[in-house]
Amino acid sequence: MRLFVTGGLGFIGSNFVRHVLEQRPGWSVVNYDLVTYAGNPANLHDLDGTSGYRFVRGDIADRSAVAAALDGCDAVVNFAAESHVDRSILSAEPFVRTNVLGTMTLLDAARTRAGRFLQVSTDEVYGALEPDDPPFTETTPLDPTSPYAASKAAADHLALAYARTYGMDVVVTRCSNNYGPYQFPEKLIPLMITNACEGKPLPVYGDGRQVRDWIHVEDHCAGVLAALERGKAGEVYNFGGRSERPNLAIVQRIVELTGAPVSSITHVTDRPAHDRRYGVDPARAERELGWSARHSLDTGLAQTVAWYRAHEPWWRAIKNGSYRDFYRAWYEERTA
Repeated sequence: MRLFVTGGLGFIGSNFVRHVLEQRPGWSVVNYDLVTYAGNPANLHDLDGTSGYRFVRGDIADRSAVAAALDGCDAVVNFAAESHVDRSILSAEPFVRTNVLGTMTLLDAARTRAGRFLQVSTDEVYGALEPDDPPFTETTPLDPTSPYAASKAAADHLALAYARTYGMDVVVTRCSNNYGPYQFPEKLIPLMITNACEGKPLPVYGDGRQVRDWIHVEDHCAGVLAALERGKAGEVYNFGGRSERPNLAIVQRIVELTGAPVSSITHVTDRPAHDRRYGVDPARAERELGWSARHSLDTGLAQTVAWYRAHEPWWRAIKNGSYRDFYRAWYEERTA
């Protein structure tokens, strides 16, 4: 099997590339990534020159480049996406270009050049849950709130429409909030860990009572591989960790694990249209794919804190330049 993996230098994509090469040693991977601010060559630098792995720098919205790089591949796994809600609020255009037009370009290229097309999506396409609502299932109507979520919902619709219109072998996966090694430190958990290590404030949106379901990235990657190999064409599979927690509880646990002072937790103005709760029911994936999450949230968080402590040069190299500008505008200039 020769996989065409897009966005393979990002957080989840790079973990997936490692997972595939470890779990399926006879397979090969073409990693196609534009290397934007969140695509980090350091995530997979140790694989450079390794047999079975090839990196190609390119844009998923570039038809000719995609067609050339995809030639000879058996399946596509699309991780490439603009994924940070906060940034989508500042400007939706990059999200529409990459997540919608880019996905369409990949689908067009894959129609005649590859077999299975796996579209990696998010639970945010479902919108928000009320406190007593059951978790999202694959049949929950899509009701995205942010520009990011709307762009991913559009991409999902396109992928499933191509399956129905052209008979493409498409599978869509939707996952809850990921955490673990190599996550760009603009997201909640790595932001809090690295700020704690630097002795900086830990900025929490609003009252911090927004609830998310958390899954370790290694469990998500195992799910994507299971869906690639055993998922039914034209279907959707949800992956979640059965670990719903308020954001504030996550931050408080990170304070305990890092030894940061409780007083470092700082409440800042909530972001617009901030969904109060997400929750994912992974029962279908468990039943049909033989998959289940292996990491408990408490153990996974401890392992993640230890990873960031052991890889300080990796995240310090990121938290400079344009990252500092975004952080200053989005957190330091906001008040509760």
